Amino acid sequence: MTGHHRMTRRGALGLGGMLGGALLAAPALRNPAVAQGTRLRWAHVYEVNEPYHQEALWAAREIGQRTGGRWNIEVFAASALGNEPQINQGLTLGTVDMIYTGVAFAGASFRPIAVSHAPYALRDYAHFQAYRASDLHRELIAGYDRQTGHNALALTYYGDRMVTANRSIMAPGDMRGLKLRVPQAPSFLMFARAVGANATPIAFAEVYLALQSGTVDAQENPLPTIQAKKFFEVQSHISLTGHITDSLLTIVGSGTWRRLSAQDKDVFAEVLRQAADRCGQAIRQQEQELAAWFRQQGKTVQEPDRAAFRAACVPLHNVDVGWTRAQYDRLQAL
Repeated sequence: MTGHHRMTRRGALGLGGMLGGALLAAPALRNPAVAQGTRLRWAHVYEVNEPYHQEALWAAREIGQRTGGRWNIEVFAASALGNEPQINQGLTLGTVDMIYTGVAFAGASFRPIAVSHAPYALRDYAHFQAYRASDLHRELIAGYDRQTGHNALALTYYGDRMVTANRSIMAPGDMRGLKLRVPQAPSFLMFARAVGANATPIAFAEVYLALQSGTVDAQENPLPTIQAKKFFEVQSHISLTGHITDSLLTIVGSGTWRRLSAQDKDVFAEVLRQAADRCGQAIRQQEQELAAWFRQQGKTVQEPDRAAFRAACVPLHNVDVGWTRAQYDRLQAL
């Protein structure tokens, strides 16, 4: 995901052409009780109709109310303030105050935190929940905070990632030579390498056009994202590989965190965790309904040989990675 951010036609329409965020900032601005507070910018790459954005708006309102209007959080959706590497950099530069970011991207700053993102490192949703509540997760968050100076306050379930293409994918061999769009993070490259696909990093906002134009043959994301980003419009097959059980961190930048009183820090932490819980439940519900919905749209939804995919990926779990074998083993033991 290099180069300047360029919005897709659909992204631009979804935002109503508003990169300035006036519309997206509405929750704070519409509420007179919080309109005078110190303004903070919360950036993410998801669409305005997705649970991530809706819960960010809820959290912004809730924080404003619980702090007596001291903090006026504007939420910028759909890569309005940059793609994922850019908003992570913005957190460090202080150009944004808060972000959602995938654990794989947080792993660019503190590699061990991406251990849960290795393909098939998490077995299922229950394993994710156990990890989220574990001492291992708390220790990795503390390590990220020490390394970056930022504060990762909540972990949101993003979903099981599935492969879409314009052909049948039932086994790893079916992906050999496929031009697969991946985010620019090592664990995605691990999956592509394991199945013999040609990894092609492309910014999230540009994926629809890349699929439509044939720049790439395939992409991988959870079912709710495939629906929200409309990737199914330009892909005929959805293969339920479930190769990565993904999650997002909600992070407050170091400079912003230092400005909060102890009481306000508690409010931010509590509200953001509540928002993560609410969002994860919504995504889980959508996941369980969407395979049938995609079939109704005329898509071919396939149940591939997950055991074969897992067997291809597991040998790479501890080869040139940023986590220790002990951390990996603790994750597997949960």
